[in-house]
Amino acid sequence: MIIRGQKINDRYQIIRTIGEGGMANVYLAYDTILNRNVAVKILRGDLAGDEKFVRRFKREAISASSLTHPNIVEMYDVGEDDGNNFIVMEYIDGKTLKSLIKKRGSLTLPEVIDIMLQLTSAIACAHESYIIHRDIKPQNVMILDDGRVKITDFGIAIASNAADLTQTNSVMGSVHYLPPEQANGEGATIKSDIYSLGILMYELLTGKVPFKGENAVEIALKQMKEEIPSVCEINPEIPQAIENVVLRACAKNPKNRYDSVSEMHEDIKTSLSSERTDELRISYKYPEHDLDETKIIPDLTRSKRNEAVEKELQEIEKKDKKINIALWITGGACALLAFLICLFVIIIPMFNNVKEVKIPDVSEMSVADAEAELKKLGLEVEKELKEKNSDEIEEDLVIGTSPSKDRTVKKGTKIQLIVSIGTSKILIEDYKGKNYYEIKGMLEEKGLIVEITKKEVEEKEGEKVKEDIILEQSPAALEKLEKGDTVVLTIPDIYTKYPDFVKEKYTVDAAQAFCDKHGVTLVVETLSTTDYSPGSIISQDRAAGSRVTSPTTLKIIVAKAPATDSIPINPTTPDETTDGETN
Repeated sequence: MIIRGQKINDRYQIIRTIGEGGMANVYLAYDTILNRNVAVKILRGDLAGDEKFVRRFKREAISASSLTHPNIVEMYDVGEDDGNNFIVMEYIDGKTLKSLIKKRGSLTLPEVIDIMLQLTSAIACAHESYIIHRDIKPQNVMILDDGRVKITDFGIAIASNAADLTQTNSVMGSVHYLPPEQANGEGATIKSDIYSLGILMYELLTGKVPFKGENAVEIALKQMKEEIPSVCEINPEIPQAIENVVLRACAKNPKNRYDSVSEMHEDIKTSLSSERTDELRISYKYPEHDLDETKIIPDLTRSKRNEAVEKELQEIEKKDKKINIALWITGGACALLAFLICLFVIIIPMFNNVKEVKIPDVSEMSVADAEAELKKLGLEVEKELKEKNSDEIEEDLVIGTSPSKDRTVKKGTKIQLIVSIGTSKILIEDYKGKNYYEIKGMLEEKGLIVEITKKEVEEKEGEKVKEDIILEQSPAALEKLEKGDTVVLTIPDIYTKYPDFVKEKYTVDAAQAFCDKHGVTLVVETLSTTDYSPGSIISQDRAAGSRVTSPTTLKIIVAKAPATDSIPINPTTPDETTDGETN
């Protein structure tokens, strides 16, 4: 079991879980060597003993590590630690394309073209390296705040030039994006990825997948047999040239699809050009339904279930025909009666008495599901969502409503959805050794209060202590705080001690240099003595080892040689006078 704070490979410190899948779990971790956040994908414990899954898991790293492209998540490391098979990759701080579609529905045409150009460029790069992704879907595409997209999860990718392809004929991707030939039991090719890109583009344009059903078998049958719905009919403002891209990519017969993703990329680039304004709907060169008869759909179910679904659909069609005939016969006779009943029993009372309903609990639902639940009860939903932080409800899911659940309101009342924008907690990292001005500004920008304390640090001769680095912090790294909480950063309070000028035999010039450096005024006094050599310092009024403060003065006593007695030359005696006279 992987827990918070655990180190993988004695390097990657786990912070929290950011994704769970059928094959592996993904964690946000901190690379303690390169000081950066990374995503660590760890094979589930119950699969670690299955050699087939371990090989497939390692194949992801091998496949993706050979790809260098701005729209493909970068792989950093792969290995095994204490029985845990792991892959370390670039951490993308963004949302999945699926969550964006759930939140907004269809995207604007410029957004769709921008996203598809990035994706086709990335997949073209993979194909050039003989890598087929095989699981292209919006859940595997991350979108950043600046609009860049990153495709990930090459866990079921295959090398198209490999001699031995295990699981080649298994249906591994999501059935909503599954190419007809794979649903029919055939292997994946580059044209399989093109089909999945076309379905993804359809979903971006319309906000929904083209084929739905009660189960995977029903959806797979529709992928093989039903024509993809027209995006122009769903939204008449979409140009025919755009729909033609989807139609060509999503052709049932691979012969009618683009020959390469690069060709699809170039077609999207010119789809809004003036030369293609009056473009006609494309017609396929090859028959669309010349695929082999339905085979076993690997990893979905047996063909008997396909036959059962077909038989059930035929029975439903027969019953519908009988019901329609009966309705036409009785409809005319009942029309007037129904109108009168509606008029007197429903319509007239409706103006006087509006039915009341209880607001349901739609928490933890997607926005689309919550809207459907409320509308089913006759309530209206405000277009503008209210966003709120939540530590319990996952991002983009509904927290609650306004008015709140269990309130009784009249039908037609407008209800506002409150949607989670994720946790408001702020993760504290290890800031020791970093510039405290930068860290203080960054933390305050996130809404935290920063206090600065000082710790005495002695600066010795020949050493230089940085005065703006962080020595200690509270709370410690990996703690989570709320806005308004306090972080204490400790920085150096640098000081210097007075040396012992006498014992260390400082010269006056050396003492002066020390004082100049530390803002101290030096006062020099001399003392005649024969006990010390001239010029040597014999005492100081600041004790050695005491702390230097500024401004202040330092007085030192310097030895000097004593003065010698002088004898007068040619002294004049009292008996001698000028001019030779005597008194």
